Amino acid sequence: MKTSFILKIYNFNDGGLSPAASIAVGGKDGLGYGPRHLDFHPTQPWVYLAVERQNKLHMHRMQGDNLVPEPAYVTDTLAVPHDERPRQLAGAIHVHPNGRYVYVSNRADSTLDFNGTPVFRSGENSIAVYAIDQGTGEPTLIQHADPRSYHVRTFTIDPSGRLLVAASIADMQVRDGNNVRHVPAGLSVFRIGADGKLDFVRKYDVELGGKFQWWAGIVGLPAAGHV
Repeated sequence: MKTSFILKIYNFNDGGLSPAASIAVGGKDGLGYGPRHLDFHPTQPWVYLAVERQNKLHMHRMQGDNLVPEPAYVTDTLAVPHDERPRQLAGAIHVHPNGRYVYVSNRADSTLDFNGTPVFRSGENSIAVYAIDQGTGEPTLIQHADPRSYHVRTFTIDPSGRLLVAASIADMQVRDGNNVRHVPAGLSVFRIGADGKLDFVRKYDVELGGKFQWWAGIVGLPAAGHV
């Protein structure tokens, strides 16, 4: 069953919202369209949108206070985009503070039975990294970084642009030959290089206790002795 989705644009004035536009890419009234999260370029009129169900990254230009309805650029978020997998979804998206890179999470958590234990079936769990052309805004895929966890729903970049922290929401049993190993949910920390690529630093395991890590954020604090 296919579901219709649209992207709603609102004006914000004096603390209130008013409808501005509706976007349904593909010309089918939103059928087969699955926008999830978007982020704005810090200096250019460019908007980057993660399309969840199609595992795509769309780049829209801004026209005044609205988005141009059709994306200027469309690219895949997956390393193997044509390999059909159940519950393979794009997730969060963030543009680097310097405006030169954009990051999108890929998430998968489907399982199958192995000797009575549900184990990870297949799919890509990664952070896709794109370089942004500073003249046109076109994103070009340069890396898929492995978070060492499953269903990376959310991530955040620290205000300095030096660290990225990704949060997974699923513990997972993973087949390892004839054995099964447990991979807990966690926070995966990456160092962001000068080239925008991610270097895995470590993973902090998190006991969820039946709950989820729905969102992640990093807030800059003033230096000691300053208010």
